[in-house]
Amino acid sequence: MPPDAVAAQLPERGLRRSWALLQAFRVEQSDPDAFYSALAVDTVRQVGRYRSLAAARVVDVGGGPGYFADAFRAAGARYAGIDPDAGEISARGGAPEGFLRASGLALPLADERLDVCMSSNVLQHVPDPERMSDEMLRVVRPGGLVWLSWTTWLSPWGGHETAPWHYLGGHRAADRYARRVGHRPKNDYGRSLFAVSAARMTRWARERSAAGGCEVLDVKARYHPDWATWLARVPGVREVASWNVVIVVRRT
Repeated sequence: MPPDAVAAQLPERGLRRSWALLQAFRVEQSDPDAFYSALAVDTVRQVGRYRSLAAARVVDVGGGPGYFADAFRAAGARYAGIDPDAGEISARGGAPEGFLRASGLALPLADERLDVCMSSNVLQHVPDPERMSDEMLRVVRPGGLVWLSWTTWLSPWGGHETAPWHYLGGHRAADRYARRVGHRPKNDYGRSLFAVSAARMTRWARERSAAGGCEVLDVKARYHPDWATWLARVPGVREVASWNVVIVVRRT
């Protein structure tokens, strides 16, 4: 579905938005087009709260098969995607225009070139999320944005397809899944899924801010209505109740 058609159906704020996104999550496996199109449109709206996207140079780390490309370009951005997984890039039948296969841990980009570097639900899949975040901060120009979103490990969906058994341990949950299904999970703890907490990445943002590299604009629960996004700033509670955390920093 074109981004403008998705946008017409997806509420922008409040409980209606949160409910619509919850309904989209329910069809992630059965109707990925509906789910990822809605998520992409909602993400563009969220990023657009911090700066205009018209003609903005945007790189998406973990861009996948192009749903985010469609939504960002519809908003007027000059978008490029980076993803290390050829299967993810070609999931819609071919590599989208403007995509590069590379690792978020070593972005093949020059310093200080972008207006926005964003990543949706990738940090929990890399072994060194601070390094990836540093790379994203490196490639944005002074005044540019880094927009990071990921699923916290202790959230109900932290174990992905192995949830809720991840609460008993990531390796144990992955082994249980393999015994029941006959193969390792796609999101295999210690290999393609890692425990990334809200506390850990908030600490990264504060340390970089204290060093003068950026200013923290926001830390919030991604899918909650605006009046409940503060949950992502409450130690302990944020790890479970946020589900997914967004950190937004501006390079100084």
